[in-house]
Amino acid sequence: MSAEGPGPGETLDRLTAGWSVLQLQRGHRFSSDDLLCAWAAAQARPAALRLLDLGAGVGSVGLMALWRLPPGARLVMVEAQQVSHDLARRSVALNGLEARVQARLGDLRDPQLVPQAAAYDLVTCSPPYIPPGRGVASPVPQRAAARLEQRGDIFDYLACAARALAPGGRVAIVFAADDPRPVQAMQASALALCTRRRVFFRLGRPASLALYTAGHAAGAPGSLEQLPDLALRDAQGAFTPHYLAIRRELDPDFGR
Repeated sequence: MSAEGPGPGETLDRLTAGWSVLQLQRGHRFSSDDLLCAWAAAQARPAALRLLDLGAGVGSVGLMALWRLPPGARLVMVEAQQVSHDLARRSVALNGLEARVQARLGDLRDPQLVPQAAAYDLVTCSPPYIPPGRGVASPVPQRAAARLEQRGDIFDYLACAARALAPGGRVAIVFAADDPRPVQAMQASALALCTRRRVFFRLGRPASLALYTAGHAAGAPGSLEQLPDLALRDAQGAFTPHYLAIRRELDPDFGR
């Protein structure tokens, strides 16, 4: 794989203190959702060595989580869209991570795509939130698939995660705050909810996201840990100290 830089209509953007990611200038671009999912994952299992990222997109969630894990950690990224898969593969090459990261192209609902059962210490999921028929699709196919459930929903993501998760491992999920389906999908896949945290994009407004971690029911804690709420910006629109601290765990120069 050649370390090919950005082409027409693409940008190369700083992801962590040492790694960058290729993105379409007018396509789906990594966001706070991705950052927070990666952060929650690394918080849940900071010593994980085997990481699986489902619906990887351009690779932002998996790579940010991998950056926080030990140097010996390895990542498998699964993505169905060819354009996002190609961008992720090229980002892996640009960052010199070919020995640590494998990118797989295909639909996560295909069990042959992730045939390894009980193999991963940590699984990250940042699925689209909007069921078909409830949202307006972007004219950019890559962006539309990141928002609308075109290739499976949270039930499909967690069914795949449950098969792949090793005993004692954790799944980290980011999803819409007011949607009950993550907990329903966990129950359907014999996963137990371990932690939950509400995320506010701005204080004074309703919660936008929720971060969840889950594990196999047999190895999960007996009760849910409701973690403190996280606000990205205060009521005046400035980044909160908590959010700045999270960003600086990945990039110490962020916001300076």
